[in-house]
Amino acid sequence: MTLQTQISTAADTTPIHSADLLTGENGLARIVLNDQIYTLRITRAGKLILTK
Repeated sequence: MTLQTQISTAADTTPIHSADLLTGENGLARIVLNDQIYTLRITRAGKLILTK
């Protein structure tokens, strides 16, 4: 099942985002929640790590 198929057949309204698009070429993204900044990182092993 492709990502597009998952989006079009999802029963709920939970957003789906591509980690690759969020983090860009360097594999890092900053996310703000309640005035706190978190870092989302894709590791060399292809795992996601979210740190404060």
